Order: sequence, then C-alpha cells, then structure tokens
Amino acid sequence: MIFEDLPTTPRSEELIDKAFSRAARSGRAKSGAEAQQSMLQTASNILSDNLENVVTSWPDFDLVDPFYYELADALVDVDELRQSLSEVGWASRKTKEIGREYQSKLRGDADLARKHRKQAFARLANVVEEVEDDLLMIGEARDQLRDLPDIDPDEPAIVVAGYPNVGKSTFVNHVTNARHETATYPFTTKGIGVGHLTRDHIRYQLVDTPGLLDRPPEDRNEIESQAVSALTHLADCVLVFVDASAACGYPLEAQLTLRDAVEAQFDVPVLTVCSKADRSRDIEADFYLSVEEGEGVEELVDGAIEAVGYEPELPFEG
Repeated sequence: MIFEDLPTTPRSEELIDKAFSRAARSGRAKSGAEAQQSMLQTASNILSDNLENVVTSWPDFDLVDPFYYELADALVDVDELRQSLSEVGWASRKTKEIGREYQSKLRGDADLARKHRKQAFARLANVVEEVEDDLLMIGEARDQLRDLPDIDPDEPAIVVAGYPNVGKSTFVNHVTNARHETATYPFTTKGIGVGHLTRDHIRYQLVDTPGLLDRPPEDRNEIESQAVSALTHLADCVLVFVDASAACGYPLEAQLTLRDAVEAQFDVPVLTVCSKADRSRDIEADFYLSVEEGEGVEELVDGAIEAVGYEPELPFEG
C-alpha cells in the first residue's frame, strides 16, 4: 500500500537539536574560522536534507490512484497536506540557501566568523520553526493514512454490500482466505474483509465493507460517504446480499431500498444475491445462495467473475 512505508515525520525542535548537536561535534575537530565553516555546513546540510526527505517520502498525489486519493482526502484533506509539503519543501531550499550565503562570511577572523555563524544558526532555526505546524500536520496525516486498507486498485475487485447479518462475511470467508486478511478502515468500527480468489490465473479481490455499504446513504456521515465514493473507483462489480427471510433483523423493503441506492451510485454491474435461500427465496434475484447448504456458491462466483469481465493486458506482440 502506498502510504504504509511513510517514515515518521520529525518535529521542528527535533530537527534543530539534531542539526546543531551534530554541528557542534563537527566543529570540535577543527579550529578558528574553519571550525565555524564546518559547523554551518553540517547544520545546513542536515536541515535541508531531512526536510527534503519529508517531502520526497510522499507519493505524487497527481499520480495516486483515485481510490486511494479519495480515501486520503476523506481523512486528511489532500489540498492542505500538499500545501504543507510545499512549505516544507521551501524550508529545505531556504536552509540550504542560508548555508551558502553565510559560508563566504566565515573566513579570516575567528571571532567574526563565530558571530556570523551564530547569525546563520538563528536564521536556520527560524526557518524550521516557521514550518512547525506543517510538520505536525504531515505527521498526523502519515499516522492516519498508514492505516488505510491494503487493497490493490490494479486487481479486479468484487465489492460485497448489504445490511448486517445477511451472510456477506460467511460467503467471503467461504470462497477466499479472508479470515486471515482483515484490513482496518480508520473510519469504520469493524475491519474490512479482504479476500482473494484465483480463476484462470487472474486474482480477484473480494471486499466486504461493514460500516459503509451496510446501511442507507442518509445514515452515513460525510467521511463515510466519501469512503463509499472511493469504493466506486475500486469496484468492478457489486454483490448486494438480501435476506428475504428478514432473519437478519432488517425488513425486506429496507434491504431492497439499500440495493437500489447502491445501483444508483455504482456505475458497474450490481447483482442481487438472495442469501439464506434455504429459508426464503421470496424475491427476484440474480443468484440464490445458501452457503450452509452449499447451494449456488460456485454459480455466484462464476457470475461475479463474468460480470467483472476482466481481461489482463497482454504484452504487445509485433
């Protein structure tokens, strides 16, 4: 996942302490103006390099897949994050510039060189302190985005929807290894079930979405709504599970209303699955399923894969 390896973002105070303590050590090995030059060079390089690393460790959001872009934006406001990264990039360039500016002044008289070096250090510290809030914002964004689910937008995805207790997880667990793969969405109380199955050498992701596609749109908060919007970029097919027996605790009419809302939001095939078909088949559905009785499982998997219609890109053969 593109955000999980982001390094910890240093605070401005940490950066300044690190740069100036290393600078002091580098100055001890030399004397006079040369010691002051060494100290300035060390401090300037450490600050500039560390600030630059904060920026370059992030992906270019212009190239981030829309699925992850929308999830990120739901959590941290990508425009604000980009602005903070831009400010830190400016600070990286400015600290390098100050180092170059003062190097030419650190020649000759040792006392005068020390005076100029202290001036340079004060300016370096001011620049880093100026982006203190930006570093904090970037650090908080990193902590939140590292928890996004590990889902591959380049692999075909079958998203499973429907009210709680209608049999979604039972199906996903039955046909995949989802028991061992539960991704955490920062904006849901339950882990997202992500399972995989392979057909004809193609791997398909089955994504179960408790907390998002298990209730009407009007019951979702703004962040949850944007997370659902992100799923529209991911899904190649949606299976809406409906328990016609209503043993799940939700009226059949409410379940069908949710199905209609999903159909309206997703511009991909949306298939109605009558789950718990051993109890009731009293709806018109694309597939009738009873995992407990072993009914319709393979037919549903085959139907979903056919609806996805995924064809891998083959290397060009000239």
